[in-house]
Amino acid sequence: MAVKKIEHIGIMVKNIEVSVAFYTEVLGLVHTYTMTHTNGVIRLAFLAFPGHEETEIELVEGYNDSLPAEGKVHHIALTVDDLDAEVERIKGLPVKLRDTEITTLPNGARYFFFYGPDGEILELFQPGQPL
Repeated sequence: MAVKKIEHIGIMVKNIEVSVAFYTEVLGLVHTYTMTHTNGVIRLAFLAFPGHEETEIELVEGYNDSLPAEGKVHHIALTVDDLDAEVERIKGLPVKLRDTEITTLPNGARYFFFYGPDGEILELFQPGQPL
């Protein structure tokens, strides 16, 4: 298996600017970039931990901001070296898939969602270039 680390934790938010300000001003994270998803609706902001940029918080605006507090964490992303190979491996296992195809973001990052045994959303992620 080629999972290397936790890539990011995706948190759904109502207002990305307000949330970026909170995570930077209150928690001291560094805002690395914001982009609009390929679908043109969802906005994503990425924040890193000073000195530990290898794991990020991803803020997701425009997906679903009306969930209860217990449902705000949307997914856990795991970095992989070869997304194509890992997706083929996952598709060969008795795993419930959320996606049927790999999605590519404007910065070249690629991802694929599937479900864990209790319905948790897991993402295999191959990084692109920061914008």
